[in-house]
Amino acid sequence: MANKEYLRKPEWLKIKLNTNETYTDLKKMMREEKLHTVCEEAKCPNIHECWAVRKTATFMILGSICTRGCRFCAVTTGMPTELDREEPERVARSVEVMGLRHCVVTAVARDDLADGGAEIFAETVRAIHRRVPSCTVEVLPSDMKGDYESLHMLMDAKPDIFNHNIETVERLTPRVRSKATYQRSLQLLKRVKEISPDTPTKSSLMVGLGETKEEILQAMDDLRAHDVDIMTIGQYLQPTKKHLPVERYVHPDEFAELKEIALQKGFKHCEAGPLVRSSYHADEQVNQAARQRQLEGENKEPEQLIQQYKAQFSN
Repeated sequence: MANKEYLRKPEWLKIKLNTNETYTDLKKMMREEKLHTVCEEAKCPNIHECWAVRKTATFMILGSICTRGCRFCAVTTGMPTELDREEPERVARSVEVMGLRHCVVTAVARDDLADGGAEIFAETVRAIHRRVPSCTVEVLPSDMKGDYESLHMLMDAKPDIFNHNIETVERLTPRVRSKATYQRSLQLLKRVKEISPDTPTKSSLMVGLGETKEEILQAMDDLRAHDVDIMTIGQYLQPTKKHLPVERYVHPDEFAELKEIALQKGFKHCEAGPLVRSSYHADEQVNQAARQRQLEGENKEPEQLIQQYKAQFSN
C-alpha cells in the first residue's frame, strides 16, 4: 500500500513553466530590492503565469519568518527580527517596475507585534496607491489575534479587496492551522464589512486534507452567513515531508461542481480548480470602483520600466 506522503500526482496537476526573460528579470529585481513574495516562499505553482503573463504578484511583507507553524505552509517558522519601515516604498516601487495591474499584499503572522503588523500593512497599501494609482491592491493579513483596533488601522488605508483565508473546514482547523480558529477568521471577515460595507471580502479553502463534501458546503454557508463575496477553492499540495500529507487529489470535475454550487449560494465570484490558490486570477475579482482606479491611472510599459531598473543597478 502506497504511503500517503507519496501519492502520485495526477496528470491534471502537471503544469508547463513559462520562464521567459521578463520573469527572470523580475525575480532578480525582487532580490535586489530585498523583497519576499509568497509566490516563491509558498512554492505557488502559478508563479510563471502570474508574473510573466497576467502582471499580478503577491508580496509578503514583514519579513520571511512566521510566528506560527501551520502544518500546511512552507513559510519558515521562528521568532522574527525584521521590521523594515522602508519596505512599503520598496514594494510600491517594485509594483511600478513590474507594471502590475493588481497586486496582493500578504504577510507572515507577526504575533510578536502589538498591532500584528497592521501599520506596515496600511503604509504599504498607501504607498502603492500613491505611486501606481492604476493598480488595485488586495490585502491578505493574518487574523491579528482578533484585535479589531489593528483591523481598523489597516482598513483606513482603503484596500480594494480584503482577503482572509479560513484555509480548511471547521473540524480540521485545529490540526491544520496554528493558533488560528475557524470562528475568529469568520468574525474578522464580518467585521471588515461592518467597517467598510463596499469593500469586497474574500476567503480560500484547500481540499484534499480529509474533509467531506458536506463540510465543504457548510464552510461555504458559513462564509456567506458572514457576507463574504469571493471564494477560491484549490488542491492542497504537501510542500515537504514534514507537512501534512495529501489525503486525496480532487478531480477537476469536482472542482467545477463546487464552483457552480458556490455561485448558486450567492458568491459573486468563485475560482475553483486543482492549481487555484488564494490569489489566483485575483485581478479578475476587483469591483467596479477599483477598476476605475485602473482606468484613471497612468501605466508605463513593464518592459520599459525593467530596462530602467537594469540601468539603475548597472551603474
